[in-house]
Amino acid sequence: MARTIAKDHDLKRAQILKSAARVFAREGFDRASMTQLARECGISKANIYHYYDSKDAILYDILDSYLSGLRDLVLSVDTEGLDPETRFRTVVREILNAYKGADEEHQVQINALSALPEDQQEQMRAYQRDMVRFMSDCIKALAPDVFAEDRTRLRSTTMSVFGMLNWYFMWSADADTTAREAYADLVCDLTLGGVRGM
Repeated sequence: MARTIAKDHDLKRAQILKSAARVFAREGFDRASMTQLARECGISKANIYHYYDSKDAILYDILDSYLSGLRDLVLSVDTEGLDPETRFRTVVREILNAYKGADEEHQVQINALSALPEDQQEQMRAYQRDMVRFMSDCIKALAPDVFAEDRTRLRSTTMSVFGMLNWYFMWSADADTTAREAYADLVCDLTLGGVRGM
């Protein structure tokens, strides 16, 4: 008879992923062991194998759930009827607030994405490209004439904004919503000042 799925199966998987992200962020994916993951989760190694057949499968699930969820959130930000500057500020704030509580997953993305097989890396990059395109459209609307003539500058500006946002966890992992929104405003002010000076 097939083994039935426990009622708390999805909750336990989510707990394993959160604990594994903590271990991978702290130890590095290559150095982390299933024994360490089990200890961090507070369950046996055999129990982890009930949910995941390998450390690689856990890494994939961490990154897939994190990046697809982030992409879905970013692309669903309601900017209908907003002028370009307000739209840009709204999107930047939403992204930085979406990072709250996911600093470990974000660090795993930065440091361990390359450990996935190439086809899985490409899937993760597709999520990232969707967000980059969305942000790029927001930035282009700030100065359409400038950026229509210089796609390289648009890409550089877009990636600079993500660079400022993506490393925030390094010095402000415990920042609350107010601090995150203040930093988001700083990123926007810097970007807008630069765009206006072009």
